[in-house]
Amino acid sequence: MRAFQVTDVTSKPQLKEVPEPKPGPGEVSIKVDACGLNFADLLMAKGTYQDTPEPPFTLGMEVCGTILARGDDVTAPAIGERVAVFGGQGGLADVGVFPADRCMQVPDAMPAEVAAGFMVAYGTSHLVLTRRAALQAGETLLVLGAAGGVGLTAVEIGKALGARVIAVARGADKLTIAQEAGADHLIDSNTADVKAEVKALGGADVVYDPVGGDLYKAALRACNREARYITIGFASGDVPQIPANHLLVKNITVIGFYWGGYLTFAPEALKQSLEDLMAMYVAGQLKPHISHVLPLERAQEALDLLATRKATGKVVVTPQPVNVGRKMQ
Repeated sequence: MRAFQVTDVTSKPQLKEVPEPKPGPGEVSIKVDACGLNFADLLMAKGTYQDTPEPPFTLGMEVCGTILARGDDVTAPAIGERVAVFGGQGGLADVGVFPADRCMQVPDAMPAEVAAGFMVAYGTSHLVLTRRAALQAGETLLVLGAAGGVGLTAVEIGKALGARVIAVARGADKLTIAQEAGADHLIDSNTADVKAEVKALGGADVVYDPVGGDLYKAALRACNREARYITIGFASGDVPQIPANHLLVKNITVIGFYWGGYLTFAPEALKQSLEDLMAMYVAGQLKPHISHVLPLERAQEALDLLATRKATGKVVVTPQPVNVGRKMQ
């Protein structure tokens, strides 16, 4: 079978022919229908992600597919069942092996391409906004990188929770996508003074930041008293240093958030969040945006779309033949 593998973190991953993996205890093998890409895949390919495996390994953190086989001690999910799973690696392949207890049944109404890119992006925004930041109806949520994979879900979920949402993104096209997801106010980070514009809108009660860098500095200074500042990631490549005196003066709370960490210390919270999100999708409350679907042989191109910030929403790779490079809404 084919797998897009990292053999050396100093060189680019390659599509290779490898033996089909077999499930061991607690595992299932899945015929991969689609794999959602994440910024963490870029970091993992360079060996800089906190959970990077030892090479060689197959990239692809989250998938949707069909159960092919189960380990001897596994009784569920059933063979032939359609599931989504966050495995941390192994998704950019024809077949992958993943922990059985992480599999979630996929609603019939949810296409594989949507399910494959649903868990991390929506799970991150829902769990941090509800559990950690305790976003309240009527508060102002400032979302940086608002047209990206996680940022767009923060806009959508923030609106569903009753917040007023200010979306910051680069360029009119990306801001239009954020507006379609429910943003109330739009700020173009290419041209605007983000700090001044947010303050003119009354400041931010909660900041959702997957970007870091200069946008972090502007957003922090636009925070209201008792604001909660969520650090999701550092897509800019610049990990900001937090001025503790500024936090003190305004009583600001900085919240670090790593969605995958909940698998080890609070898996029940993560599971409940995903169940809530699946119900919201079935009810028509969430409308995932996928900008590109590419075949497995173009996996590097798919990663490059993330690296160059040319994608909006999610980028998905499928082993099956597709209308190559098509864009989806």
